[in-house]
Amino acid sequence: MDIGIHGVRQTAHNTPQGRLGLSVTEKRSHTQRIETAAEAIFTLCACCMVFAVGSITLYMIANGIPAIYKLGAREILFSSVWKPTAADPSFGILYVILTSVAGTVLAIFLGVPVALLTAVFLTEAAPRPLAAVVRPAIELLAGIPSVVYGLLGMLVLNPLVYRLEQWVFRGSQTHQFTGGANLLSAVLVLAIMILPTVISVSETALRAVPEQLRASSMALGASRIQTIFQIILPAARPGIVTAVVLGVGRAVGEAMAVNLVSGGCVNVPLPFCSVRFLTTAIVSEMGYAEGLHRQALFTIGLVLFGFIMLVNILLHKILREEKG
Repeated sequence: MDIGIHGVRQTAHNTPQGRLGLSVTEKRSHTQRIETAAEAIFTLCACCMVFAVGSITLYMIANGIPAIYKLGAREILFSSVWKPTAADPSFGILYVILTSVAGTVLAIFLGVPVALLTAVFLTEAAPRPLAAVVRPAIELLAGIPSVVYGLLGMLVLNPLVYRLEQWVFRGSQTHQFTGGANLLSAVLVLAIMILPTVISVSETALRAVPEQLRASSMALGASRIQTIFQIILPAARPGIVTAVVLGVGRAVGEAMAVNLVSGGCVNVPLPFCSVRFLTTAIVSEMGYAEGLHRQALFTIGLVLFGFIMLVNILLHKILREEKG
């Protein structure tokens, strides 16, 4: 009797149904192992990113705080005199901070409307042959090194801005001419440099808007322009905000191109004054700085890092409000 039952069980196991059941079980077990391994890898990568950000933050704080501790926050952050190599050195970076803020804001005001309208044109109005030409051109702009932008700005843009400067200040006895290397040139270069990033991200956000919204708006009698500006753009607002913040990050962190066209002097951030940005201050002087001068440059880096962190926090807050 036992032999018969054992034989029946073995026969059932060898049937196609038995083999199929075993195969499904093995596949599920194999899938679970893969998912567990993938989860472990993803968790490790996330931990590495958190560790990297934390390490950079601690490093910047450790190297940027000593100058503030020795000089005082009021002296270094709210003084406008930057003479680190003088007999009586001064390390005020107020004008440098204001220059970075003013240059970034002006570049955003100039570049974002052009980029956003270009993205709308590519997604909503451009014929396919024209869009097939414009998109590679935008991608090419994104791939051009920043030093090339700086060289073109120095050789082409600065002479044009200098002509404008001569016309604006003709007959002036007090204006110090910059030869075109001033805040206005830097803003124009930054505005051009942020275009590819803002266009690409904004176009992706606009294409993600459901087609039903367009059809519903047109069915209710709205014109194409009304649909674009009253339906599509508000629906794509989170992606557009992300594009703007990425553009801000590109403008704030740019150094080489700005260094070539801005003049490199610590002045009030006026359009026709040679100026120095936070990034260019570090690039220009870190090679020979030492002692307290070097610590002050790390403080500039800490301020720049804090500025970028503030922009990211504002981005997350805006996106959270949009989702809410």
